[in-house]
Amino acid sequence: MPTRINPWRATLSGLSASLVGIGLARFAYAPLLPAIIAAHWFPASTAAYLGAANLAGYLAGALLAGPLAARLPVTPLLRFMMLLTTAAFFACGWNLGFLWFFAWRFASGVTGGVLMVLAASTILPHIAPAKRGITTGFIFLGVGLGIEASGTLVPLLLRQGLPQTWCGLGVLSLILTLAAWGGWPRGEGPVVVKHQTTHRLYPTAGLRVLYAEYGLNAVGIVPHMLFLADYVARGLGQGMAAGAEYWVLFGLGAIAGPILVGHLADRIGFNAAWRLGYGIEAVAVALPVLGFGPVGLMVSSVLVGALTPGMIVLALGRVHLLLAHHPASHKAAWSKATTSFAVMQALSAYGMSYVFARTGGDYHLLFALGSGALALALGLNLTMAAAGMKRGLSQA
Repeated sequence: MPTRINPWRATLSGLSASLVGIGLARFAYAPLLPAIIAAHWFPASTAAYLGAANLAGYLAGALLAGPLAARLPVTPLLRFMMLLTTAAFFACGWNLGFLWFFAWRFASGVTGGVLMVLAASTILPHIAPAKRGITTGFIFLGVGLGIEASGTLVPLLLRQGLPQTWCGLGVLSLILTLAAWGGWPRGEGPVVVKHQTTHRLYPTAGLRVLYAEYGLNAVGIVPHMLFLADYVARGLGQGMAAGAEYWVLFGLGAIAGPILVGHLADRIGFNAAWRLGYGIEAVAVALPVLGFGPVGLMVSSVLVGALTPGMIVLALGRVHLLLAHHPASHKAAWSKATTSFAVMQALSAYGMSYVFARTGGDYHLLFALGSGALALALGLNLTMAAAGMKRGLSQA
């Protein structure tokens, strides 16, 4: 029997999962880093490795999500991952040494990767196709809320102390886990019509190009994710307060972005929205290089912030579109896309940090590299689309 769910409850569960697993577990660490160093929990170099532990765990989680879902019931698995993230927050409230901290930061990365792959892809098959864009947008709203919380909620919690901040995040994570608990699909899930898969070619080439495009998207947003606040504070000499203000703008964009992008995709289609998103994002990342002053930088911050989670919405939508006749392959394909993103994000983060150091702090080169990666992704998509039209394919 197909599973009947409350779409709003399921969407709330997905939003809570992205907020806990990505929004808080990853982005809340950035404002905690100076406090960890100032409290002498770890030296600066060691604390940076702890941040990298979460990224490494995220990659592991993206790789493990498919095999885990094939062997375990998905709903209990999602609940467990949110509970494990909650436990990681509380565990980090006690400084029991580097290995302790590293293990829990790595674990929170694993849970984030699993939740990213499985949460939305578990919910969307139960949502009417015409509403999947906006639903995906609400699910990944949690990423934007986490980015904004990193610049607002965490500084407020830090006034109470570092252990209290970790525990406060743990309490919030527990509340969100309980809110999500009853909304996940239960039972066998939607019925798959088997004959649909027998006469359709598996879109291998289209998926491979999608993985490459999505990986290039990770490269494109790294300059803003890692260097935006520092560029304003030190590169432009405006100080840390101004840098934090632009990060808040980035977060506001990240809140609005997934919902607006999802709504747009429902109106014009995921393919058209995907190409439009890459075009806007390539220009937005380049704006700091083009010399439009504070206004250009504000527009850049908001647009890149909006498309950071917004392109996640479109990537997942394109996976479902390409695999419309292969529903059983959705989770595996989304796992590979998430893995591509995670690998390219980590490589580009370290690569751009190396370029930044070697060039004596050339921020503009980083923004140019990011914009170039996004333009290349758009070029790949258009090339694949042209080849598909020649072959009579509609989902290239």
